[in-house]
Amino acid sequence: MSSLKSKRAIPENGKGFTSMDSTTAQRRLNSIHAHLVSVVDSAFSHSHLRSSPTAAEFLSEQNYSVVLPEKLQTGKWNVYRSARSPLKLVSRFPNHPDIGTLHDNFLLAVDFFGDNNYLGTRIRVDGTVGEYKWMTYREAATARTAIGCGLIHHGILKGSCIGLYFINRPEWIIVDHACSAYSLISVPLYDTLGPGAVKYIINHAELKAVFCVPQTLNPLLSILSEIPSVRLIVVVGGMENEVPSLPSSTGIQIVTYSRLLNQGRSYLQPFCQPKPDDIATICYTSGTTGTPKGVVLTHGNLIANAAGFSLAVKFNPRDVYISYLPLAHIFERFNQINLAHYGVAVGFYQGDNMRLMDDLAALRPTLFCSVPRLSNRIYAGILNAVKESGTLKERLFNAAYNSKKQAIMNGRSPSPIWDRLVFNKIKARLGGRVRFMASGASPLSPDVMDFLKICFGGHIIEGYGMTETSCVISCMDEGDILSGHVGSPNPACEIKLVDVPEMNYTSDDQPYPRGEICVRGPIVFQGYYKDEMQTREVLDEDGWLHTGDIGLWHTGGRLKIIDRKKNIFKLAQGEYIAPEKVENVYAKCKFIAQCFIFGDSLNSSVVAIVSVDQDALKAWASSQGIKYKDLEQLCNDPRARAAVQAEMDAVGRDAQLRGFEFAKSVTLVLEPFTMENGLLTPTFKIKRAQAKAYFAKAISDMYAELTTSDSSPVK
Repeated sequence: MSSLKSKRAIPENGKGFTSMDSTTAQRRLNSIHAHLVSVVDSAFSHSHLRSSPTAAEFLSEQNYSVVLPEKLQTGKWNVYRSARSPLKLVSRFPNHPDIGTLHDNFLLAVDFFGDNNYLGTRIRVDGTVGEYKWMTYREAATARTAIGCGLIHHGILKGSCIGLYFINRPEWIIVDHACSAYSLISVPLYDTLGPGAVKYIINHAELKAVFCVPQTLNPLLSILSEIPSVRLIVVVGGMENEVPSLPSSTGIQIVTYSRLLNQGRSYLQPFCQPKPDDIATICYTSGTTGTPKGVVLTHGNLIANAAGFSLAVKFNPRDVYISYLPLAHIFERFNQINLAHYGVAVGFYQGDNMRLMDDLAALRPTLFCSVPRLSNRIYAGILNAVKESGTLKERLFNAAYNSKKQAIMNGRSPSPIWDRLVFNKIKARLGGRVRFMASGASPLSPDVMDFLKICFGGHIIEGYGMTETSCVISCMDEGDILSGHVGSPNPACEIKLVDVPEMNYTSDDQPYPRGEICVRGPIVFQGYYKDEMQTREVLDEDGWLHTGDIGLWHTGGRLKIIDRKKNIFKLAQGEYIAPEKVENVYAKCKFIAQCFIFGDSLNSSVVAIVSVDQDALKAWASSQGIKYKDLEQLCNDPRARAAVQAEMDAVGRDAQLRGFEFAKSVTLVLEPFTMENGLLTPTFKIKRAQAKAYFAKAISDMYAELTTSDSSPVK
């Protein structure tokens, strides 16, 4: 970490916005404090603020957020904090301020919930998958110690990076706990970052040990000579007689997880406890240059985020959670920290998304976290089932839905008869006991959010976050009936919107301020590993992280995501697309003169607007014997669209585009992209915001066509 330098000047108490002397800071706090009402109950229901003739802007009818000045000298009130903790950014759990690391958090869980179920998997008997079998918190702690000591036995030193190259299962959590207990750094490995990403991450982070499963062992063995830092490979779920032995000349040992456990039990060592400022994990995310970026997160970063979230959402030891979202991503990592803090039982899916509904029925969770892609399928599947159930049942569903929706929107409790008649059957699809649902990774359609609230009831929220902020930046508050936004700031951070004049977004926009979302506080990462340049691009000298997302402040101090600043966007399933990279690939297609790739976080695929090479299209039509009145008619011919898309697919395969990077639909246009029609910059780059607006109808039509042709609703 010698290449990383601190970018922030944020005091531990979280009170500072910029560098200022203590007198100025105190004066500022006194001014703010005059407008606050003391709150006994941290559960927020009404504004914590009283009006003031000297700072009318401070109220601004912000029911969920508090607006503060970034600098006293400017007088601009543009920094938003959670109304739950307006004077101090949260960095520790209020009831457990002694918890400063992930290791501390798990120690508390073992002390309080030692004999409670913790990690569960379904057991296969005679080829049939049965009920869940559980490991308690205390049993997991014992295994954690053994794994940590086993690594020490193999010469893995404090501060070493350890790779985890397998999907969700109890051993993933145990290895992660072992890393925390012995001051090691966990580094998730996964294939979806593209070809060669695993080798790149291993070498970039200089991993000393890699935990894998038999399915991921062979890819590791094929690159052994290219990953010189690795000294130990541990095969989880592997049989002793199936694990190959390597020549001593390689300097690499391969052992099973079971053997490492036994070795650790025979070589018990005291914990090597980390400090809050020590690195807990390096999470690699997709970069615009094609190579993954390593996001460095400390124990303090992760604990601060979980602590801030705890002011809004609390779980209990009776809760049960299903783990199926990838542990390699920050959303599920963050969930696991919170679950352990409250002693929740975590059941793992079988590893097959097609069997997730079966796992839900067996586990009957009370907590369910999801991403829009799955929520959309649940939504479509239920509506499809309702339509196929017959006229009478469809009318009953509509009556129940509308009645319950009206009651919720008016702040009344819905009649329980509708749950008994209609919605309990729908709730049974997720096991029948879900009381809390959270959606993250990308925005959820307001229609789908309202549908989930009405059909499943309970506490349902949507949040916004990113790896660089240890996960949650904002989330909806309980009792907030408005959909289509991502709530108020996490009490562990503050948010401001920065003007983006080239996109016509400013923080002075009315009625809603708009701009790039910037975040500051103890949740913000330390930087990109060994990459000072890209770190400086997103972290400014005042400690603000520039997210690249465009947001607006909705009524009540709620944040809404409306656009992306950078030429990179996220699809509904959480995958990032660099459109210029894809466009450069498709530029090789003979039919394409210019190409505009579009996608957003409400859809799971990208579409393309193609300005055609007219000569190539004419030649193709002639070779196929296709007659046409004019080229516009030819562009609208389904056969022409299919031919262009087939050529694009072939070019994409040759360039090894990832599956989600392929355009799933294409619209052909004759008009070129030019500076005259406002679609190109003087340097001949596509103006994406303008192109999106210019081709809005074509884009909408393509997604409607894809939705109609989608034949994969939830069964």
